[in-house]
Amino acid sequence: MKNKIQPDKTYWATGNYHEFRIQGEAILDICHSGDNSESISYWVDVVKELADKDGFTNRPTPDTIRKELSEYGAWDDGELADDEQNWHRLLWIAAWDIFNSDESDFSEPLTH
Repeated sequence: MKNKIQPDKTYWATGNYHEFRIQGEAILDICHSGDNSESISYWVDVVKELADKDGFTNRPTPDTIRKELSEYGAWDDGELADDEQNWHRLLWIAAWDIFNSDESDFSEPLTH
């Protein structure tokens, strides 16, 4: 681990088409060796709820998630048609990106 994730902080996940936040506790629960599908299943609704609550105009939508994931080239169009699984994939990728980052951002959102 390059950066010490703090379980009580909420970290920014940014992609090419969206941004959202993930709780540090979720990142620590997801980012471990072996099967982490139970952890993803547990946290995905919590993260989606936070994204909806935050209400950012560039929060993940089914279309932006599909577009983001298609750029990885790991899933075909049929697989990418499953919006729920796409959220699982996105959360897995985002959690590991934050976990492996040298400079994970847990700053509070700017309000206007």
